[in-house]
Amino acid sequence: MKKLLLSVFVFFGITLGTLVSAIASDYPSKPVRVLVGFPAGGATDMVARLIAQRLSTQFDQQFLVENKAGANANIAADLVARSSADGLTLYLGAINNAINPSLYDKLPFDFIKDFAPISLIATVPNILVVHPSVPAKNVNELIALAKANPGKISFASAGSGSSLHLSGELFNLMANVNIVHIPYKGSAPAVTDLLGGQVQLMFDNAPSALQHVKLGKLRALAVTSAQRSPAAPDVPTMIEAGLAGYEVTSWFALFAPANTPKEIIQKLNSEINKALTTPAMVESLAKMGAVAAGNTSMQLTEFVATETTKWAKVIKTSGAKVD
Repeated sequence: MKKLLLSVFVFFGITLGTLVSAIASDYPSKPVRVLVGFPAGGATDMVARLIAQRLSTQFDQQFLVENKAGANANIAADLVARSSADGLTLYLGAINNAINPSLYDKLPFDFIKDFAPISLIATVPNILVVHPSVPAKNVNELIALAKANPGKISFASAGSGSSLHLSGELFNLMANVNIVHIPYKGSAPAVTDLLGGQVQLMFDNAPSALQHVKLGKLRALAVTSAQRSPAAPDVPTMIEAGLAGYEVTSWFALFAPANTPKEIIQKLNSEINKALTTPAMVESLAKMGAVAAGNTSMQLTEFVATETTKWAKVIKTSGAKVD
């Protein structure tokens, strides 16, 4: 009897393994949905459409971007977490997914447990920009100005809990200053008030900030990444500017629901990493101020865990809250 049961288990194990391999080799046999948690036109959406277009060509199958905006991308993430683990519904995740677990009291999913990381796609630095009326010409001068005027200088953000907000909170903590956070409903109105001088500074995404810097409407003091941005090679990093250890990099990565067959994950990872080496992708991302990334599923898993821990500490220490 034991031998019979063992034979049955072995048979079904082989059959299941063969079936999974067959599905993976035929993947994707149908159009693939790529959900984005923000409206069309934003950085996350733009990255999603770039990689979806490239994968559509490489797989000879449609990868269709769907925008499901709301709750700092939690709505889209929840939809993907509850989708079938067949690789036909993917999620374009970003830095907010490492921030949200500490920002919200309760989420309907666990981003670490309910998603299978595929590959990091791109990274984008934020840039510390100030209104021309601000006398500080570098980071050290800004810190001195803020210490001399506690609570009298303000920074804008795209909303509480955004990477732009937390970039400012991290700056407050590490520089030991009190620059007041002014949240807006999106980056556009925040930049409008910054240009008008209603707020003095902002940590903004590179693509948005640089166009105003080039026109002389804003002054760039530093980029938040560990290395200088190719899009702004003359702007020092925050570390170079004098704030040792400061690093914030917005990032974008592709995820599938947990339990998606590893063969499908590996196939997607291979094709994404291939796509990220093409001159067209590198150039398109560079125009956004982004740097093509690419890594293994395991490396992305470790990266997300590290980012989640990092932002949990910042949120707890700063007392940051969602709108």
